[in-house]
Amino acid sequence: MTRKTANDFDPEVLTLFDKYVHGDISRRGFLSSAAKFAVVGLGAEALLEALNPKFALAQQVAGNDPRIIAKYVEYPSPEGNGTLRGYLVQPAKATGKLPTVLVIHENRGLNPHIEDITRRIALDNFIAFAPDGLASVGGYPGDEDKARELFQKLDKAKLQADFVTAAGVLKNLPEGNGKVGAVGFCYGGGIVNFLAARIPDLAAAVPFYGSQPTAEETAKIKAPLLIHYAGNDERINAGWPAYEAALKTAGVKYEAYVYEGVQHGFNNDTTPRFDEAAAKLAWGRTIKFFNDNLRNQQFVNGF
Repeated sequence: MTRKTANDFDPEVLTLFDKYVHGDISRRGFLSSAAKFAVVGLGAEALLEALNPKFALAQQVAGNDPRIIAKYVEYPSPEGNGTLRGYLVQPAKATGKLPTVLVIHENRGLNPHIEDITRRIALDNFIAFAPDGLASVGGYPGDEDKARELFQKLDKAKLQADFVTAAGVLKNLPEGNGKVGAVGFCYGGGIVNFLAARIPDLAAAVPFYGSQPTAEETAKIKAPLLIHYAGNDERINAGWPAYEAALKTAGVKYEAYVYEGVQHGFNNDTTPRFDEAAAKLAWGRTIKFFNDNLRNQQFVNGF
């Protein structure tokens, strides 16, 4: 199967898809609006199918890869959300205590893409943990549309608090070195910004195209930030000037990059919005940032 890229779609179709993914329009609304872009052999339904994730095509690390140990773990929610569940992955041949990374999904829960991201991080010699925000409603259902519908039913304040709990799970993990970083995408990027403001000892925070906190919340951030934005992402980028001003006022240590000419979701290699060059650059910066901030300096320098 030939993988399509963002260049294969009219920019307005990509904008419509972004609205659909984030719940601003329904599936029917997308199909109705996208109909005018249909061509011979590619109707509105086919357009949507072409834009939807293709998990198998993008998988980089199999769940049974011998280089990792991957398992699902359960732990209680102090917010009354029942039993929470997450995906914990660590290197199979780790020596000593390792730094830990919390992986926060988009607004679909713990889908195969986020599990793959978690395994990729583990291969860079971290312990990675991806909680499933949909655990309280049965977990990721295996269908992106159903996942988005379930996500709308969640108590967002309780969900945010459960992500704080997940960070605590990592911090107290016996195999970890006590340092916790966080990376998140879209909705998860917004959660990473939230966690940076709520967890004083968060050691590193990397939001990918995430919504921004208020100036009041920004003033509470102690963690160093590595912030990634897509150039063609008017919805999210509108909040960046105020966020940057608040970061400067608060004296927060941060790096911010805008990857010009790419779409929201450019790091997600399961959809045509993926941009290989931007994703490679952003991910390389992310792993370096975690190495610099989560490991002791002796390890980073190779001594």
